[in-house]
Amino acid sequence: MADAQPQSLTAATGTTELHHEPSALGITAPGFVALSMLVVIAIVIWKKVPAMIARMLDARIATIRAQLDEASRLRAEAEAQLAQAKARNAASAGDAAAIIAHAEAEAKLMLAKAESDTADLVSRRQKMAEDKIAAAERGAIAEVRARAADAAARAAAAIIADKHDAAADKPLVDRTIAGLGRLN
Repeated sequence: MADAQPQSLTAATGTTELHHEPSALGITAPGFVALSMLVVIAIVIWKKVPAMIARMLDARIATIRAQLDEASRLRAEAEAQLAQAKARNAASAGDAAAIIAHAEAEAKLMLAKAESDTADLVSRRQKMAEDKIAAAERGAIAEVRARAADAAARAAAAIIADKHDAAADKPLVDRTIAGLGRLN
């Protein structure tokens, strides 16, 4: 089966060694490797493997292009949304400034109203206090007058009781009775 072809090798010592490599049909192992490679390359070309690889690569390239297009579209959409968000943020900042200005103006109005209400309240309370003082003065004057009148009445009663007796009252009673007849 295997014809051995002698090969001579000269060693460093100068002696020749003979090695026999197995062969079949006159083809050695490296020849079979080369022949196998030619057969594999022929099958690859016959089955159109390079075309299949090219189609797979083209499909992969198309998928990547689609993904890149989608990414570009998403980026453009994100940039548009970012611009809208910035515009809303700017508008919100303006609205916030307007709200703060309005609140400050309202606070000033409320402060002015509170000050005027306080002034009105103070003036009303002052008026009420003055009215109470005047009423207390009138009550005190009335009480002093009543006490003075009571003291005068008691003093008059005491003087009359001391100076008038029944004899002194008789001419006064007679005059009063005489004056009653004329009134009719």
